[in-house]
Amino acid sequence: MTPRLLLIPLLLSALVACTISAWAQDKGSVNLKPLPPLANPNDPKIGARELFARKVLPAAMPTQAIGSYVKGCLAGAEQMPLNGDTWQVMRLSRNRYWGHPDMIALLKRLSAKAHKDAGWPGILVGDIGQPRGGPALSGHASHQIGLDADIWLTPMPDRKLSREDREDMSAVMMVRDDRLDVDTRVFTPGHLLVIRDAAQEPAVQRIFVNPAIKKALCREAKGDRSWLSKIRPWWGHDYHFHIRIKCPPGSPECEGQKSQSEDEGCKPSDLAYWFKDSVLHPKPSPEPAKPRPPMTLAQLPAACKTVLNAPDAKQ
Repeated sequence: MTPRLLLIPLLLSALVACTISAWAQDKGSVNLKPLPPLANPNDPKIGARELFARKVLPAAMPTQAIGSYVKGCLAGAEQMPLNGDTWQVMRLSRNRYWGHPDMIALLKRLSAKAHKDAGWPGILVGDIGQPRGGPALSGHASHQIGLDADIWLTPMPDRKLSREDREDMSAVMMVRDDRLDVDTRVFTPGHLLVIRDAAQEPAVQRIFVNPAIKKALCREAKGDRSWLSKIRPWWGHDYHFHIRIKCPPGSPECEGQKSQSEDEGCKPSDLAYWFKDSVLHPKPSPEPAKPRPPMTLAQLPAACKTVLNAPDAKQ
C-alpha cells in the first residue's frame, strides 16, 4: 500500500473541537473521532472554523493564498510529505500539514540546511495549515493562507518516529523557569544556526520566537546580523519557532504585512517590555473574558466560499 493510501484514514477524520491551544507540547491522538455532521452548515452564524475543519483534502483549484494571515483561506494547497531524509511531520491527527507550495519548498530547503549547518539529523515540522486554510478549531489565529509554519526547537531524532511518537512526544522547553533567558542546557549554538538559516530565506518576512530566545540570538549572533531584524518576540513560542513568508507571486488577493524595519531589534529598549514583571507574571483578570463570536464565512474574503465549496483535489 502506498504512503498516500495509508493516509486516507487520517484524512477522513479530524479532531473533536477543543479549546486548548495546539502548541507543540499538546498531544494528539491516534484514535481519531470524526467530527459530527453539522445540523445546518448553511447557517450564516456558524463559525467558519467548523466548515474548514471538515474539509480534509485541498480544493481542486489553481494555487492561491487568499486574504490575510489571520483572515483567509488557501486554494490548491500542497501536502508536506510526512517523511523526508531531513524532516518528519508531527501531530498528524491535526491534518495541518498543508501549505502553499512555496512554503513546502522552503521547509524542505531549511531541513537540509539544518542538517548541514547545525548537524541536526533534521527538523520536526509542526502545524502549517489546513487543507483549505481558513480558521482552525484550536491553537492558531494565523496559519490561514498556507504561508505560516511552526518548526519545533527539538531536533529530529535519528530514527523514524512512529504514529504514537508523533502524537505523544513532547517538544522541549527552551526557556528558563524565570522566563528571563534561554535554558543553555537545551538551547545550543545549533538552534541559532537553524533560525538564522530560516531568516536568511528571501521569502521569509517574520519569524516569531519567545522573547528570551530573541535576547539570546541578539547576544550570540556573529558576523552578518542583518537577519535579526526578521526575528520578532511573541507570546507562546517557548517550544517552537514560527516562520511567516511574504505573499507569493500569483496570489493577487493575498494581503501581506508591511515591510519591517531593518533594525536588529536588539537594543535593551526593544526588549524591555517583554521582561517587565507585569508581562512575565500577569495578574489574572477579576472577571473571566467573554468569548468572542467565531469568525463567519461571510467575514472571510468572498473567494473563500468558492474554495470551501470546490471539489476535492485528487491525491
